[in-house]
Amino acid sequence: MKTYFLTVFSQDGTNLIDERFEAEDDKSAAEIGKGKLAEQGYEEQTHRCVAPEGHLVLFHR
Repeated sequence: MKTYFLTVFSQDGTNLIDERFEAEDDKSAAEIGKGKLAEQGYEEQTHRCVAPEGHLVLFHR
């Protein structure tokens, strides 16, 4: 399992979510990240999910 980082920002740059979670691979991490965003109603906020290697798995501006 790898640790991924999900971050959500408001329009003024305030951090709304800064959360770590584990997933087996990038595809699973993207699905988990999308689920967490949907649960909390942040799908349309600026967000990113970063893999432990540093590349983006999810991004929305």
